[in-house]
Amino acid sequence: MARKHLIFALAALAAGTSAQADVGAAVTVDAGTTGLGLHLVVPMETYLNGRFGINYFKHDFDKRSSKVDYQVKGKLQTYDVLFDWYAVPQSSFRLTGGIMYNGNRVKAVAKPGAGGKFTFNGKSYTAADVGNLTGDVSFRRAAPYLGIGWGNALTPNKRLNFSTDIGVFYQGKGEVNLISRGCASANAVCNAVTRDVAVEEERLKDELADFKVYPVLRASLSYSF
Repeated sequence: MARKHLIFALAALAAGTSAQADVGAAVTVDAGTTGLGLHLVVPMETYLNGRFGINYFKHDFDKRSSKVDYQVKGKLQTYDVLFDWYAVPQSSFRLTGGIMYNGNRVKAVAKPGAGGKFTFNGKSYTAADVGNLTGDVSFRRAAPYLGIGWGNALTPNKRLNFSTDIGVFYQGKGEVNLISRGCASANAVCNAVTRDVAVEEERLKDELADFKVYPVLRASLSYSF
């Protein structure tokens, strides 16, 4: 939570700096791989804009991983503190860097497969053996961002502007917490379930290693005032 407060403090400082500029500000509505977003764009220097906002999206879906079926509730939630640098005067091309508070999270509930069985670590268990199997995946909170883009929400004498972003932010390896509760079988079976669920947890961590870097593709419509 301290990191989140730091990010907003940086945004407030940047906004305070921009308030001294003669140029106005702009608001943008965005859509892309970070979800739906709303941003405030303010001038910082002659060729530098600050962009601060929030992105959010929720999506429920089913996923099969190895031999386990999951009902998944996914949430995309990020807060942006970004700086757009226009290296060439009057050009719409920009380089973007900054930091994002990353609240992306996944919650999952495992479902039994054919015959009401679960399979972990190559072993089959009944629903009574496993009980309620839930999982939670989260990522590092402070995520640095690098990207490029086209368009300037603060184009002089133009109220409406369209822009795009292409970039990535580093969210690190996902933290996985997979827990089985309510085993109704003998202690030996319950202990075996616990061990094999731990193996499944490690397998999911390895699977998520491919998502350390999150791609950002975003389109924005802005209005300046």
